[in-house]
Amino acid sequence: MVLVEEVQEDIVINERESDFETESEASDDASVLSDDDFDPSSETFGDRIAALKDIVPPEARTSLSNSVKSIKEWASWAINGSGQIAWWATTSALLVGLPLALAIEDEARITQQEREMQMQSQGQQQLLGGQQGGNPTGVVPAGF
Repeated sequence: MVLVEEVQEDIVINERESDFETESEASDDASVLSDDDFDPSSETFGDRIAALKDIVPPEARTSLSNSVKSIKEWASWAINGSGQIAWWATTSALLVGLPLALAIEDEARITQQEREMQMQSQGQQQLLGGQQGGNPTGVVPAGF
């Protein structure tokens, strides 16, 4: 036989129904601090910011939270995208630009060597031509 037993639920006073519900809404019977108990030197900046959430309505907090989340996602996407673009540009420059620069430098070196060889051959021709070209008729002057 099945025994059915009724279980009493314990009701917790401080349990919140909503994520946006503040403590002042959760328990109206909570005692309010008197002016004598308040010590501003022990309050942190974070405590002051946390206390401001009572001023902003839950719909505005949700909207602001969604906006901040969307901005963070877009910023993350942009940073990742710019990193990928930088990677592609750097890799392409190394794979295409570096061999191209080396080929241009090699071509310039070869051109410079050809110029030097031409200058050397012209210099040799001038030297040989100067020895033969001093007397174009080949006649030895009469005094020698």
